[in-house]
Order: sequence, then C-alpha cells, then structure tokens
Amino acid sequence: MFYEDNHLLVLYKPAGLIMQRGPADKANLMDLAKVWIKARYDKPGRVFAGMVHRLDGPVAGVVALARTSKAASRLSAQFREGGITKTYLAVVQGRPPQTSGRLVHQLVREGRLSRVAAPDRGQGQTASLTYRQVGGGENQSLLEVTLETGRRHQIRAQLAAMGCPIRGDRSYGAREALPEGRIALLAVRLVLTHPTRGLALTFESPWPREWPWPYPDGEGQRPLWTLDAYRRHGLVLPERAAWEAL
Repeated sequence: MFYEDNHLLVLYKPAGLIMQRGPADKANLMDLAKVWIKARYDKPGRVFAGMVHRLDGPVAGVVALARTSKAASRLSAQFREGGITKTYLAVVQGRPPQTSGRLVHQLVREGRLSRVAAPDRGQGQTASLTYRQVGGGENQSLLEVTLETGRRHQIRAQLAAMGCPIRGDRSYGAREALPEGRIALLAVRLVLTHPTRGLALTFESPWPREWPWPYPDGEGQRPLWTLDAYRRHGLVLPERAAWEAL
C-alpha cells in the first residue's frame, strides 16, 4: 500500500490480479480492497470502494481507489479531464526509431483487443502518448511512457505499431510469452490531486522483483511482480464468500 485515508486508497497491483469481479474462481482487486477495509475498520454492512481507473490484468503497478462516493466522482473527473498524470515503464523488443517522441493513432476495438486503424478511415478513438528511451540493451529497450489519453490497451497497441511490442505481450506481437502471463509493463508513477484536500500527491512504485531490467537502486524493498509469486511466498487470499457478502 502507498497511501490510505478516509477518501483515498492507493495500492500496488501485481500482474495477474484482475481489477473487478469476473470469472467465478478469480480474485480481484476491488473485492480484496473491500475485504481489507472491512477487516481493518471492523465495518458492519456493506463497504464502499470505487474504481476510478484500471490496469490490465497482466500489468503491475500503482492503482488509486476511491473510498467515498464524493472521492469517486472527483477522481473520475480528474481522469476524464486529463488532470492526472500516469507514467509507465515498458521493456520492449528492439529499439524505437527515435529516442523520444509522441505517438498519435486511431484505435479500434476488436473483441478484447485494440488495433491501430488507418488514419484516413475515420475509425476509432484518438490515442496519444509520449515516450522516451531511458535504457538500451541487446535486442530490447526500456521506455518511459506518459499517457495523454486513456484508451483500452493503448500503450500495448501503440508501442507495437511503432515496431516495439512489450516483452511478453503475445497479443500484440511479442516473440515469446513470459511466465505466468505477465507482460513487462509497469504503472510506475501516478500524480493526482487529493479529492477533498486539494493537495498534489505523487505515488511511485519500485520496480518489482524479477522485472526484466536491472533495478537502479539495488535490491531494497520491492514488491513481487505477480499474484502467483505472492502465493508462492505464502499469501492466502480470502475465500470468495468473503467478498460476495460485501
């Protein structure tokens, strides 16, 4: 956990944990957060937690949740109006054509994925981001990506369209999968305004253990990359009945 008060909860989401309730046998961040709030504060009855943005299941990193409906409304407005800065790290195949730049594409939904449409077709939604190369290695690069819009699978689709698919992201052209379905995309920084106090807050995630790029600050305290890794280290998740009762 990065931050918690009466209105805001900021967490680390490991890769492999979905955001909200889906398949019957899978844990999800929203319900687990409610179970934690209920236990921490011994709350009777139903517990509120509002999802104001999301990370894809295979992506790890910083996530903000609202603890009140007022906070949910105000945070959602910040995301919608571009008042929040979301920065990611991506380990990609190859090297970008330039060491920094801005990508603008039209994205079209195709089932569970997104694809880049031809610019003259008038299809889809405009997606834009900026990137800069912060590391280079043999056959791979480390990119820092800042979103300007918030489209589905935007970073994954746009970097692939540039010729640099994210490592492990077979859905968008990566040569090989990574274990446990992870992809090398990390939501590393989130900058927002507190929904009731008006303070600018910045939250940063350390690179998780086993991240496929050398950590610049040594070992230190670092989260585990995937939900399965936490399970291997003894994490026991609540039974589904615990969150279905919320």
